[in-house]
Order: sequence, then C-alpha cells, then structure tokens
Amino acid sequence: MKKILLYILIFVLICFSIPILFTNNKVQNVAKQENPINEIIQSNYDYKNYQIIKLLHVETNQIEEIKLDEYLYGVVSSEMPANFEKEALKAQAVVARTYTIYKIKNNSEKHNGAHICDNSACCQAWISKEKRLERWEETVRNSNWDKIVQAVNETQGKIITYQNEPINAFFHSNSGGMTETTANVWGGTGYPYLQTVETSGEDAYTQYHSEVVLTKQTFIDKIKEKHSNFQIDFSKEDCIRVLEYTEGNRIKKIQIGNLELSGVEIRTLLGLKSANFKISIENENVKLEVIGYGHGVGMSQTGADSMAKKGSTYEEIIKHFYTGVEITNM
Repeated sequence: MKKILLYILIFVLICFSIPILFTNNKVQNVAKQENPINEIIQSNYDYKNYQIIKLLHVETNQIEEIKLDEYLYGVVSSEMPANFEKEALKAQAVVARTYTIYKIKNNSEKHNGAHICDNSACCQAWISKEKRLERWEETVRNSNWDKIVQAVNETQGKIITYQNEPINAFFHSNSGGMTETTANVWGGTGYPYLQTVETSGEDAYTQYHSEVVLTKQTFIDKIKEKHSNFQIDFSKEDCIRVLEYTEGNRIKKIQIGNLELSGVEIRTLLGLKSANFKISIENENVKLEVIGYGHGVGMSQTGADSMAKKGSTYEEIIKHFYTGVEITNM
C-alpha cells in the first residue's frame, strides 16, 4: 500500500513539474532575443494598407480609389518634365511615394475620407494618363509615358526614411543654388533631414530666373493689402534694405519703409517665384530680380536633373538633398 501511495505522489509531482519546465524554457527563449519589443515595432508597418490610395479630386470633390503606383505615374508626370534624366525621374518617384506615405500616416483625416488630394498647393500635383498624353506632342507621347512608368516601376516600394520613419519629403522646382530649411520658410524647429545643401548646375535652367517690375503705387498697394499702416518714402536712400539672409542665401528679413518683413512674406505679397530676390528702385518703378522657383526645401528638381546629367544615381541624388536618410523597401 505504501508503494502505491509513493507512486501516486511521484506521478502528481511530475504532472506539476512539466508545465513549469516548459514555461521556464519559453522565458529563456524570449530572453535570448536581443530586443523583442524593438523587433515588433520595426516590423509593425503594414504597408499593404497603402497599396490603394484614396485620391480626392479637388475640382469635382470626388474621391477615387487608385493603386499606389498608378497614382505615382500621374504625380511624376505632372510634377517633373519627362525630358529630365531618368535617374532624376526615379528620384522624383521615390520622393513622391515617400511624401504620399507620410501624408497617409500623418494627415489622413485632412481630406474628408481621402488620403491625399490632387492640388499641388496642398499635396502633390496629379494628372490622369489621358490628360497627360493630350498635353504632350504626339511624337513623344508614348515614349514620355513609358519613361515615367519605368521610373516608378524600377523604384517600386522604395521610400526614404529617417530613424525608421518615412520622411516629410518636400521638393521644389529650382533652388537657385542652395536649398532651404523648413524653419526659415514656415518657422518651427524644422526637420533634421531637411538642411541647407548646395545645388550645382542650376544656372543652366535659365527659365527659373524671373523679373517683376511694379509701379511704386502698385508696390505700396500690394503691401497695404495686409499691412494697412504701411508707409514708405522712396526719396530716402535706405527706404528698402535687407537686414538678414538665410543659410540658403534667401532674404530672411527686410526693412521696407516702416515695416520689417520676412522674405517669405514679401514673396507671397508680391507673387514672386522665390524668396531669393534682389530689389531696386528705378525711376517710378520697383524692380525685383528673382532666382529659383518654389520654397526651396528638400529636393530641387532641376538640381536632381543636373546631378543625373553628371552621372549620379537616384540614391545619390536623394541622399544629397535629404541629410542622414536611408532608402528602404516598403
């Protein structure tokens, strides 16, 4: 009888010990992982959710569901000239894809159920294939479209990241030789990957040099639209003087009459293409000579084309304009 009780006791102990052994084994296996929480976080991007884009057409207020890469065909063909170098177009494709993903992750509630809109003043420009082909000359329609499609397809799934996050991939037409930081354009602390960098070769794109001539009265009226207290005595030699330039060689602060304004505000008030301008008084006119086109932040499209002409790859172009970034697969 004692032997039977001993066997029963041993059996019970074994039954209780087995779960404990397995549990300890699981704990040890987890402990062997360097950082299981980080691994989960790093693999937590379900980009399959981004393969279909909800695109708001601003003119019709209609939302269209469209595949991501098909959407990018319309963006790249609308935002960058098709006669630019293919590596520049590929850089634009990656930038546009990244910008789209960033918008979805951070501003998806802005467009009443849509991820992004087709208004370049708000998001990115976009055009349908049919309208795009109509606007190209017949002799280059097919070759241009094929080139755009190849640029997007050959960079499929590629996005730009900084510390494992998609960046806010700003871009513009022409920097005038130097790009700009976001802090100098929109204020705030800015982004660490959007620094001022030099852009060589942009002088060749002379279409981005412009001139605006206003009568003195028109000049006054435009500033008074926002600043009703504006006064200026054009007879004084220093009635207009630049107080400070940005790192990107744009006007940061300028004294005009009794006002101290930013170069960005003057650009807006006078409808200039850039805050990189020289201002002078000639008889009864105010003359503004402008270099560049756009806010100057991020990738310069003509700068990208210039680099591509010199043999740079799209990866090299991107890493030139965005500091400390990586190009990763979605």
